[in-house]
Amino acid sequence: MKNIRLYIKIDKNNLVHHKIVRLKDVAKLFSPNPDITENLYQQVIFIIKDDKKSNYVFSVLKLMELIHKEYPDLEIINLGERDFIILYEPEQKEKKLWEYFKVGFVSCVVFFGAAFTIMTFNEDANVSVIFEIIYKSVMGTKQVKGSLLEISYAVGLPLGIIIFFNHFSKIKASKDPTPMQVQLRLYEADLDETLIENKSREGKSIDVP
Repeated sequence: MKNIRLYIKIDKNNLVHHKIVRLKDVAKLFSPNPDITENLYQQVIFIIKDDKKSNYVFSVLKLMELIHKEYPDLEIINLGERDFIILYEPEQKEKKLWEYFKVGFVSCVVFFGAAFTIMTFNEDANVSVIFEIIYKSVMGTKQVKGSLLEISYAVGLPLGIIIFFNHFSKIKASKDPTPMQVQLRLYEADLDETLIENKSREGKSIDVP
């Protein structure tokens, strides 16, 4: 096995639904010798004992230790993360009614929260007074309630929000990630980093001695 290299790439967060975790569940391997990768993919790296949702932090050094037990002379080159997470979620039956309820509840909270925020902003900024001044400056007369200016504002505000967030698949302005998707990815990255750091400080990460 001398002078044979093994390239290993691991994502930061790896979701599994079975208790016996093999190397193929968390890593991508490449070697000039395909028999090596096929054998290593089947190697068990961890057995989960919990029956509920849980996460475990691993060091890539632990995987290297396991690989070297099988192939002592193999040169391992890591192209992925140094520390990674295994997230275990047991297989559960899909509860569509509960999912619909959660989506509906969150949608209501977001809708009424956004409406309240917009109303308080309008009051703080005295938007109605500003509209009256603009209307009188342009038209030369006192503003009539329900003017074109207010109607345009009422229509343009939600339309602008929809276009900005660009989150409706059939009418997306581009194929770029939406601002909401970007923020969610940033949140996930920060969450993973915090989890890894906390586990390491508590000495609960799975690493070499």
